[in-house]
Amino acid sequence: MLRKIPIIQLIIPLIFAYAFAWLTFSNVKVFWYFYAFTTLFLMSLAYYSAKIEDELNTFHYLILSIAFGALTYALLFIGYKLIDLTPFMSTKSINSFIHKFGPSSIWHYLLLLFIIAPGEEIFWRGFIQQQLKKYLPPVFAITVAAALFSMSFAISGFWLGVLAAFIVSLVFGFLYEWKKSMPLIILAHITMLILLFLVIPFT
Repeated sequence: MLRKIPIIQLIIPLIFAYAFAWLTFSNVKVFWYFYAFTTLFLMSLAYYSAKIEDELNTFHYLILSIAFGALTYALLFIGYKLIDLTPFMSTKSINSFIHKFGPSSIWHYLLLLFIIAPGEEIFWRGFIQQQLKKYLPPVFAITVAAALFSMSFAISGFWLGVLAAFIVSLVFGFLYEWKKSMPLIILAHITMLILLFLVIPFT
């Protein structure tokens, strides 16, 4: 039987995460300001409350990060093409979301790559996933953490984004559990974003 999850260690940070997500997606004009602030705030909570693991040397995590970043991008790309080929589904919502909230200036890219990507991994994988592992087997902790992260996108109403975030979170969650290296999954996340928005964008 599951032990009671401490409110201060898990529930309150999640409340903050979803409250800030609601504020972030509620106004396009301030989206990037709130997104960066939210990520910095959640990252500071994670650093204060949890041990961030790093058990790989630099050479190994550089190679793996590029490989897994490319893998997650490939999964998203295949999903996008499959949706585009399916007669009863459309990629219009994806294109609309990217046009509305995607990076459009240099400072957006800088925030995305150097604050938002690291902050999301530190909070959701380094903190939430590790807290859940105290009460759940690793596979379930990874899955629940991925679901919790993906639901932060549900506030925007972008349901295909929820699915995409869940899949990517599963990959990064299992990778973190396997290699115990935060720099690895941060660089994998950054690699995926570079491919997604700069090298081979969908739209």
